[in-house]
Amino acid sequence: MLRFLLRRLLWFAITLLVVMSVSFTLMHSVKGGPFDNERTLHPSIEANIKARYNLDWPIWRQFLDYVGPLNLNEKRATFLGGDGSDVWGGVMTGDFGPSYRYRDFTVNDIIGQSLPISALLGVVAMMWALSLGVSAGIASALRRGGKLDLALRLAATGGIALPNFVIASFLIILFVFWIPLLPVAGWGTLQHMLLPGFCLGLVFAAYIARLTRTGMLEVLSQDYIRTAYAKGLAPRTVILRHALKGGILPVVSYLGPATAGILTGSLVIERIFFIPGTGSHFVNSATNRDYTLAMGVTILYTVLVYGLNTVVDLAYTLLDPRIDLENE
Repeated sequence: MLRFLLRRLLWFAITLLVVMSVSFTLMHSVKGGPFDNERTLHPSIEANIKARYNLDWPIWRQFLDYVGPLNLNEKRATFLGGDGSDVWGGVMTGDFGPSYRYRDFTVNDIIGQSLPISALLGVVAMMWALSLGVSAGIASALRRGGKLDLALRLAATGGIALPNFVIASFLIILFVFWIPLLPVAGWGTLQHMLLPGFCLGLVFAAYIARLTRTGMLEVLSQDYIRTAYAKGLAPRTVILRHALKGGILPVVSYLGPATAGILTGSLVIERIFFIPGTGSHFVNSATNRDYTLAMGVTILYTVLVYGLNTVVDLAYTLLDPRIDLENE
């Protein structure tokens, strides 16, 4: 286990460096900058603004500033500070620096305010996805070849084929205008969470249903399941206590990418329902050329995806003791 974690930590450092390098290169290779959309400034004023944010530095030096302070003795003021006592921009210290567009906030402030909202939306979406997907997958496997199996497979195929913004549009028309049960936008109450969480989780519920059906069909054909039935155990006990544990292994392996997909895919849902989450800020950072905010959110998503995949691998050993992480 320790060797596995150390190996993952090494690859995490390499992955993070590659992601930062590629993101930084792509951002700075696009024409324009964070202050090009403002009214025409005097050249001296524009030069002072760029100097304040160190955009007048060479590209290689700006990149190193994302990785960490170039020189701990070289103190530079933050946007909110101004006394020269802080060193901003050191990603390794968890400081992403000031936002170029939201002048009164640092990137850490923006992420700190928006991430809990996106995380809560993701939890609601994952609860919908797991409850609907696992239930549909089990029912489909138990009724293999029947009408229920066919209907659930068609529904899962439709859920995979339709993007979440199309599903959201139909559900808004249904539950907001035709049957006014839920609010169309906003955040703060349980009613605000239900509809966007359902729209975001429905696509992933379709994938989980297909994976659960496949895993359950494979497990139900095993000898130990037939032995359990032969011993006189109730069908419910065989399904829930014996078959389900092995049948959801494909779902467990999918949870890491699914959680990452929910976090990154929530930006469309957040836009539709006017939810002030991290996804909305990520879109704004791209359109506004807000380098520090875009880099901060990119690094945040990288850490979340890598961490969740590691947790999934560890969970595999709890569900199937035959898996040896040391040899993976």
